[in-house]
Amino acid sequence: MKALIIIPTYNENENIVEITQAILELPYDFEILVVDDNSPDGTGNIAENLSDEDKRIHVLHREEKKGLGPAYIAGFRWGLKHNYDLFFEMDADFSHRPCYLHDFMGAIKEADLVLGSRYITGVNVINWPLGRLLISYFANRYSMAVTGLPIRDATGGFKCYRRDVLESIDLDKVRSTGYAFQIEMSMRAAAKGFKIVEIPIVFYDRTKGTSKMSFGIAREAAWIVWKLRFLKLIGKL
Repeated sequence: MKALIIIPTYNENENIVEITQAILELPYDFEILVVDDNSPDGTGNIAENLSDEDKRIHVLHREEKKGLGPAYIAGFRWGLKHNYDLFFEMDADFSHRPCYLHDFMGAIKEADLVLGSRYITGVNVINWPLGRLLISYFANRYSMAVTGLPIRDATGGFKCYRRDVLESIDLDKVRSTGYAFQIEMSMRAAAKGFKIVEIPIVFYDRTKGTSKMSFGIAREAAWIVWKLRFLKLIGKL
């Protein structure tokens, strides 16, 4: 199966070379799509140079920073157009370690959507401040309680979709822009009856670059779960 790893970037010039090399060294026929939001630090230009050197690397340039969700939606549309079978979401900053792609490739054989979970075997987060860790952990408990979706790490961004999952979801209706996007996509997949599996990962805080987390992103996730619950109840997911 053709597998596409989608990496959204904004100011990741310190990470993009190393992460693409680490992925492509694995014994799979992975290809990479870098979705760059016009990074001021030149990430998009670096990605273009990488693409010139290795045809397994592709680059999609967007005019401005519009959020995580729209970046992934653009990547999904590109991958569907180019006939990929598996679609991965993955961060550029090594918080999602490429070694776990082995586990994803095994799990996706028996599932439609695989989620890399920080909380399925306890709390597996390295080097986060306690405050941020508590917010993330209880936000996921909150999401599970409100939506009824039995996923312990609904906000996690290390995922693998089969093609038919994305084809079944009306991507035009996906409105979340931040980490709420992850909750929304999983809920829409579950509403279509697809099998979702969580696998354990260890999440490492970035060592290079800066986090994109903001209060606005957290606020969106807090209220969007109620909207998703309502849409689920009326059968509109």
